[in-house]
Amino acid sequence: MCGHATLAAAHVLHTTGAHDGPVRFATRSGVLVATPGEDGAVTLDFPTAPLTAVDVPEGVAKALGTPPLTAFDTGPDIGDLLVEVADERTVHALRPDLKALTAYSERGVIATARAENPALGYDFVSRCFFPNVGIDEDPVTGSAHTALAPYWSERLGRTALTGLQASPRSGRVRTELRGGRTLLSGRAVTVIEGELLV
Repeated sequence: MCGHATLAAAHVLHTTGAHDGPVRFATRSGVLVATPGEDGAVTLDFPTAPLTAVDVPEGVAKALGTPPLTAFDTGPDIGDLLVEVADERTVHALRPDLKALTAYSERGVIATARAENPALGYDFVSRCFFPNVGIDEDPVTGSAHTALAPYWSERLGRTALTGLQASPRSGRVRTELRGGRTLLSGRAVTVIEGELLV
């Protein structure tokens, strides 16, 4: 499942008038609902990832390039190791040994830290390394935020937060916990239109 494509499809269906209201996508993970807003934002409704605290695996500090403070398994549907590191600057500076990271989870490793200055409009930062599925670093990862949202909501005492995924391209994801669901919101903009002639 690709969050970018889901968000874009819902945006196009809404802005072209092809569909009004929430869009329901049938996926291998079940029905995914995307609700377009008038401001160009689209909200995706995901199940919240279950987090299980684990010991920091031996060798992960060397592979990541910094010692994690905590480590969590994100469950079989996500398949990542979520680690909190010292601070936002550490997240930005990561240059992991991607080959070595393949040993620590099914998909990859999510590194995160609290935002140094929430006045900039985000509450936490993250970077996602997925060498096991051929993606050295994913620019913005919706599924990772279904684990990041409950992790930071518990620590910051709020159900609605904004995360900055600090990849070279970067992106912001608004998160909101609602029971066992995580709502992820992002903006979409139409940059090109075309027509296929057959």
